[in-house]
Amino acid sequence: MPNDKASDRSLAARIAAHDSWAQTPDRSARTAPARAALLAKFERDVDPDGVLAPAERRRRAESARRAHYTRMALRSAQARRRTSAAKSDEQDTTEYLSAVTDGSDAA
Repeated sequence: MPNDKASDRSLAARIAAHDSWAQTPDRSARTAPARAALLAKFERDVDPDGVLAPAERRRRAESARRAHYTRMALRSAQARRRTSAAKSDEQDTTEYLSAVTDGSDAA
């Protein structure tokens, strides 16, 4: 690539991914192996010795998968709250400093 800046590489990769997905007739079939591998991982997590009946192992794996994604959603919400609070604090500080430097009594 003529320009090796990280942002250019990132954009080129995104373009390639979009082009690839545009040429994919069955998106679900393309991602099926990844979904199966992830479920197998959760099955190994809940039954490492393979002693459970397949139906019970699958039920527990689905619960473990749901717990995993719910945990991710919780962490995401917490991060968004922290970001929002930080932006709010920054805005309050900016408004206070503006009021102080303007000589007003808004603070």
